[in-house]
This record gives sequence, C-alpha cells and structure tokens, in this order.
Amino acid sequence: MSTALQPQIDIRRADDRFKTNIAWLDSKHSFSFSRHWDPGNTHHGLLLVNNDDIVLPGSGFETHPHRDMEIVTWVLQGSLVHQDSTGHSGVIYPGLAQRMSAGTGILHSEKNDSWRLAGGDRHDDPVHFVQMWVVPDEGGITPGYEQLEIEDELLRGGLVPIASGMDKHEGASAIRIKNRYAALYAARLGVDQSIELPEAPFLHLFVPRGLVDLEGAGTLTAGDAVRFTATGGQKVTAVEPSEILVWEMHAEAAA
Repeated sequence: MSTALQPQIDIRRADDRFKTNIAWLDSKHSFSFSRHWDPGNTHHGLLLVNNDDIVLPGSGFETHPHRDMEIVTWVLQGSLVHQDSTGHSGVIYPGLAQRMSAGTGILHSEKNDSWRLAGGDRHDDPVHFVQMWVVPDEGGITPGYEQLEIEDELLRGGLVPIASGMDKHEGASAIRIKNRYAALYAARLGVDQSIELPEAPFLHLFVPRGLVDLEGAGTLTAGDAVRFTATGGQKVTAVEPSEILVWEMHAEAAA
C-alpha cells in the first residue's frame, strides 16, 4: 500500500478543530463527529474519531449505543466511570488504558467520577480524556472490554504501546484491539526529551498537553495534531513537560 501513497505531513492546529461546548462538556473533534460534518475530514488511516473531552463533575455521557468500533479511552486528568451492557464497569484514571469493542452492539455510559469525602468536602475536578475510535478487522464480533495499567511502562520513558492489534506487540503490556494493522503509543516527555516516530503508511500524532518540537515542522502545542502519510522517523522533542499520543496504521478505513 505504501508504494502508492505520496509522502505528506499535514499539520492540524488546535483552534481549527470542530467544537461542542455545552453546560457540562467541552469537546473538540479532530474528525467529523455528530452534527459536525465535513466529507473531506472523516478519518486518517484507520482512525475515525479523536475527541479531546473535558467533562464537569456530576456530569457525563448517559447510556448510548455503539456498534462495530474499537474504542480506546485515555485519561489525562481526573477519573472517569465506565458502565456497559455486558456487565463491565470500572474507573479509568491517568496511566490506565481502556478498550471497548462495540462489535454486534453495546450500550455504555461514561461519567466524571466525582465523589464526596468523609468530611463532607467534595472532589470536584473535571475529567480530561481523549477518546479514539478505529474500525475493527471485521464486523459482527462479540462485544468486549479490557483495561490495563500502563503507568510503570510510561515512567521508564520512550514511546510505549498502550493499545495494539499488531503481532509485534503480542505479549507486550498493552491492551489488545481487534485490528491487526493498528497500534496506539503514548509518551510522557520531560524538557528536551525526545522520541522517534515509527514509519508507517499512516501515522497520527496528537499532543493532548504540553509543547513539543516536531523535526522539520516546528512547534506543536496542546491540541495540535499531525497526519503523516507514507513517512515517519521524525523526532519529537519536548519544549516543556508534555504528553503525546501516536497511532501507527498499516491500512486505511473505507471511504
């Protein structure tokens, strides 16, 4: 596939994203989502959704359906409560990767994990998370759920696989997704620390927080994203303490 693609680096700035801003939710969408529709911006590679969400305490997404999608949630600040129709529930927090396979159909809810302390004070922090959707290898699979602590791997530094369907990550400390052509990595970078991007037909780099320098392209700030086609190998260096998310993809979703 890569031989038919032209090398391209497409920088998408934070302020150019679609926005949903209501009383309890501040959401920014990298691709067409819900009422925001642009036929020229539906996906990159296998990635269809990259939503950067902040949910206020006592609020969240009520029970709603999904089908035939691999949904990965990565929390940056606060904690998020998940419940679904298969009986799975859990609290997702920074350093814990979560994957939900919607398959033949699943209902779930996601809410800010606000709670009252014994002394009467309330934990009232917003929850900030990135939710990403990729298409599965095949439709109609059995719905499933997985969560896994990745914090120790992140602390060791470098680009850490946190969700993957690729054979090369079999046995790694990463949640498994039902697409053998896709993998998601994360890195937490201190000032002047660098990682090197993998090479693939399609890459998606997202900076959920911090400030980094992309070799050959300049500065990326929080909310910026880069879509790479038929390229890779560039260095990403932190200008300030930062966190990045990188999708490596060796196939493309149907248009």
